[in-house]
Amino acid sequence: MVSAPAAAGDSGATGHNDALRESIEELVRAPGGPPGVIAVLQRRGKTELYRAGVSELGTDRRPQPTDHMRIASTAKAFSGAVALQLVDRGLLGLDDTIGERLPALPAAWHAVTLRQLLNHTSGLPDYTSSPELLAILTADPHHLFDSRRLLDFVADEPLGFPPGSQYRYSNSDNIAVALMAEAVTGRRYEELLRRTVYRPLGLRNTSLPQGFRLPKPYLHGYAVDPPNPPEDISTALGASGVWASGGIVSTPRDLTRFIRAYAGGDLISKPTRHQQLQWRAGASEPAGPGVNATGLAIFRYTTRCGVVYGHTGNFPGYTQLMAATPDGERSLTFSITTHVNKDNKPELLAELRSVQEDFICALLRR
Repeated sequence: MVSAPAAAGDSGATGHNDALRESIEELVRAPGGPPGVIAVLQRRGKTELYRAGVSELGTDRRPQPTDHMRIASTAKAFSGAVALQLVDRGLLGLDDTIGERLPALPAAWHAVTLRQLLNHTSGLPDYTSSPELLAILTADPHHLFDSRRLLDFVADEPLGFPPGSQYRYSNSDNIAVALMAEAVTGRRYEELLRRTVYRPLGLRNTSLPQGFRLPKPYLHGYAVDPPNPPEDISTALGASGVWASGGIVSTPRDLTRFIRAYAGGDLISKPTRHQQLQWRAGASEPAGPGVNATGLAIFRYTTRCGVVYGHTGNFPGYTQLMAATPDGERSLTFSITTHVNKDNKPELLAELRSVQEDFICALLRR
């Protein structure tokens, strides 16, 4: 059992760096910027909380460390935590293939290994780009998918490239990881999360729902597309269509607990961690601060001030970064309440990455 590390509390203690505070206020004021920002910076046993904007437009309530939110693709680190613990237990091997563990999936995919799924070199087609899936969501954004059949949307497609030969971020990868975990344990992925991640780390406000509702209180997520007024899309989509690739709901407080343990290697053995930290070129989605490289369900962000490990994520209404030092002693969670990536808001993404790098420099400062 892994003991839960210290985490951001609810005291409302604020950060004292005026430049950092002003930088997130500028994000809120930027064209297309988020209505709310919350950053939790933890180092030397102390927590600094930086907030700008509001948790819900039309109110004066500020974002809180205990507010629920969609954590988007940072959920992929959770599936990595599950799979790598199963590697430690000898139930999975990094070189186990889809053909061995999930023989019902298309034969064209059978050579893909768990390792390639975890570092996005599998070549699996991304099911979230399926015209059929997008048509279903357009007609009914709350449609309840069978999460274990999401790969059916691309089952007639070949691999995009020979496994292991290229890096290409694909949401299909972590669906397959979760299915592998279920296949070798006979347990549902949601139960594996509870047993191997939530309980050991004391994550009491983290879950993987199927529906579209969010536990209260929550950070409201918005579509911000000037000159149109911001639109609250917090519950516009259900989680069943993203599942292990991005469906988890959590809080800044719980994410702080998780990333300190995960980046610090507390959940897995040293030999497995050595395999996890074999880096190759590849950016998270959206790109994180500094120069990005990919490991197994984790990214390395090399900034002007030093290195942190973590993950980013996008979901309609939310953009996330969680990062920590390799020893897990210092951490940053950075959440904004609108969707920002290289395709929809490239200039805002560049500004966001710059601000995140400033926060990491503050994190690493002695």
